[in-house]
Amino acid sequence: MPDPERRLRIGYVSPDFRMHPVGYFSEPLIASHDRTAVEVFCYADLVQGDQITERMRASAHHWRTVKGWSDTRLADRIQHDRIDILVDLAGHTAGNRLRVFAQKPAPVQITWLGYPGTTGLSAMDYRITDTIADPEAEADAQYSEKLVRLPNGFLCFRPPEHAPEVAPPPFREAGHITFGCFNNQIKFSGPTLGAWARLLNQVPDSRLLLRDKAFVDAAVCDRIFTAFKKHGVPEEKIELEKQVSYSKYLAGYKRVDICLDPFPFNGCTVTHEALWMGVPVVTLTAERFTHRMGASLLEWVGLSDLVADTRQAYVEIAARLAADPHRLAGLRRTLRSRLAASPLMDLQGFARDTEAAYRAMWRHWCSGNR
Repeated sequence: MPDPERRLRIGYVSPDFRMHPVGYFSEPLIASHDRTAVEVFCYADLVQGDQITERMRASAHHWRTVKGWSDTRLADRIQHDRIDILVDLAGHTAGNRLRVFAQKPAPVQITWLGYPGTTGLSAMDYRITDTIADPEAEADAQYSEKLVRLPNGFLCFRPPEHAPEVAPPPFREAGHITFGCFNNQIKFSGPTLGAWARLLNQVPDSRLLLRDKAFVDAAVCDRIFTAFKKHGVPEEKIELEKQVSYSKYLAGYKRVDICLDPFPFNGCTVTHEALWMGVPVVTLTAERFTHRMGASLLEWVGLSDLVADTRQAYVEIAARLAADPHRLAGLRRTLRSRLAASPLMDLQGFARDTEAAYRAMWRHWCSGNR
């Protein structure tokens, strides 16, 4: 009979154990695991890594480089390692190994972090989330997996090393409000651009700073400018910046007073970074996980009043915040410390919550629920 209380062998499978959102958010968990409670195996489907890769390699008990391995070979290796709980960190993204999970090489299989939806696999038992990103009763029908809702958020955040200090509110020197969004421009839906245009028309002298690597392409820039012109926003109110080094990217927040979350696909990594740099984020929520990531993150730092449930409310919330220099200055001064004190950065707490979830899954399996 399997022992429900023994030390668990946990396997993490990913092509993104590197400078990538999956690396940013999985590395703190792996580093914070209770080594007496779990034994960590990382199956890294990559060849060349970076500093995050090396930190993860040092934190794991066992590191397997599996790039180029067939699905059968990897599934056999996982079975040979006697993994109790296997965690997918890719979902339906590039480099995923869902065909391995389909072979069910571990008794309990979970998807987390890398993909904002269901895998659709009958062999995938659980998906890790929280009650805000996936409200109870409302969200369950959207997934083939059973949802496991962690009590303090679905991920944890380790701030970037060598991040610049929070700068003073830029509106003081500029004399106007600068809105910003540093998300991938592919998330800039028509409704998003329309809402941003209404906001710019409503807030006198305001500007919008957008940053993405795609802005090296003139056609992409023209699409953005044309969309705003259709709503009566002149080109001079929009600034498109190409991607720069990570340190300069973070420093770019010194020019932004308020960040605007795109919808229906919210930001995640970018939202954390904005908050760390002292910039509040306004988001719009709806019925799916991708629509609710912003709401989840803002809840944990006490900014649920910046969560809108309609496009009109989104514009009104952002405009109201733009008209409140006292609050903007206060948020600029306190957001970093608020984020640091929140569950989003309680790495040990998140690890204990995750381990408790793993233990409950394992006990359920040991009791004959297979």
